[in-house]
Amino acid sequence: MTLLSTILQANTLTDSLAAAATSPATTEVSVTENISYLEFVLKGGIMIFPIIFLLVYCVYLVIERYLSIKKAAKQEVNLVNDIKIQLKSGKIDNAILLCSRDNSASANILKSGICLIGRPINEIESVMEKTANVEIAQMEKGLGHLGLISGIAPILGFIGTISGVIKIFHTISTTGNLNIQTISGGLYEKMISSGAGLVVGVVAYSAYHLFNMMIDSFSLKVQKQTLEIINTIQEPQHGH
Repeated sequence: MTLLSTILQANTLTDSLAAAATSPATTEVSVTENISYLEFVLKGGIMIFPIIFLLVYCVYLVIERYLSIKKAAKQEVNLVNDIKIQLKSGKIDNAILLCSRDNSASANILKSGICLIGRPINEIESVMEKTANVEIAQMEKGLGHLGLISGIAPILGFIGTISGVIKIFHTISTTGNLNIQTISGGLYEKMISSGAGLVVGVVAYSAYHLFNMMIDSFSLKVQKQTLEIINTIQEPQHGH
C-alpha cells in the first residue's frame, strides 16, 4: 500500500508540474496570436512609416500606370488593314477618321503621318517618329518613381535595422544587463523594417521592369505598323 501511495503521489506531482509548465506557453501563444498585423509591423520603429508611405505610393503608381499603358496600347485588330485599304483607294480623309475613332497611341502615330501625305516621305517618317517618342514618353511617365522606390525602400529598412541594433548595444553598454531575451526581442523588432523595405523594393522593381517590357512590346508593334503605312503611302508614287 505504501508503494502504491508513493506512485500515485509521484504521478500527481508530475501532472501538476506539466500543467504548470504548459500554462505559460499557452498564455504566451494566445498573447502573440492576439497581436494584429498592423501592430506587428509598427514594431519596426520610426523608419517603418516612410516605408509604408512608399508602399502606398508604389501601389498607386502600379495601378495608375498599368491602366494608362493598357489603354494607350489598346488598338482595334483590323485598324492597320482598314487604313491601308482606305489609302490604296485614295480616301485619305477616311483613313484619318479611322485613326481619330480609335484614339489609341498607335492610331495617333499613324494619323500624324497620314495627315502629311503629299509631302516628302522623309518628312512623314520624321513626324511619325517624333509622335511615337511623345507617346512612349507618356507611357513612361512615373516609371522613374518606381525605380527610385525600388532603390530607396530597402535602404530605409536597412537604416532602421542598423539604428535599432545600435540602440540595443548602447543600452547594454550603459546598463551592463546582457539578457538574451531582450537582445533577440529587440533584434526581431528592428529587422521588421528591413523585411518591409525589401518587400516594397521587390514590388517596385518588378513593376518597373514589367511596364518597360510592355512599352518595348508596344514600340516594336508601332515600328512594324509605321513601316506598313509608309510602304502603302509610297505605292501610288511607284505606280506613277
